[in-house]
Amino acid sequence: MLKRLRNSALVLAIATTGVCLYGGSAQADPTPTPTPVAIEVLTPRAAFTDHASMQIRLKAIGQGIDVIKVSDPSNVVTTRVTVQPGAQIPWHTHPGPVIVTIAQGELTYTSSEGCTSQRYPAGTAFIDPGHGHVHTAVNTGPTETVFTAMFFEAPAGTAPVSIPADAPAGCKVPTS
Repeated sequence: MLKRLRNSALVLAIATTGVCLYGGSAQADPTPTPTPVAIEVLTPRAAFTDHASMQIRLKAIGQGIDVIKVSDPSNVVTTRVTVQPGAQIPWHTHPGPVIVTIAQGELTYTSSEGCTSQRYPAGTAFIDPGHGHVHTAVNTGPTETVFTAMFFEAPAGTAPVSIPADAPAGCKVPTS
């Protein structure tokens, strides 16, 4: 009995020392910070079983008409992207065109051509022409932005559907 009492006293002494040294309340782990840009693959690379061809005529605001010819639209990947407020997707391009649908929040897309920007709120969509067209996007809104992106002409295997690129000199990206 005396041994148990000594052990209990020792445990109490260690606990009291811990409280004195490290503070009287337990510290919970802080909430993890969300990733600035999180990408979830919804569908892995898929191929049309039928013969398919694609041509898109695009007239972006402030631009001329761009005809996007897709040599082989059959390799497709669909992703869901979540962008935190103020986060910017780095400058990049894609092997082929991308159809983007904004599900939540807003996204401001900036093209390297003329450094033009266009804001897309929830419920809107746009087409990125790919094929070397360099661009970036930033969440200029106060809440998370969520969008889906369907990539055409995705390279076979595990090759990336986004290719990093340098920012054009002097191009300022809107932050709000």
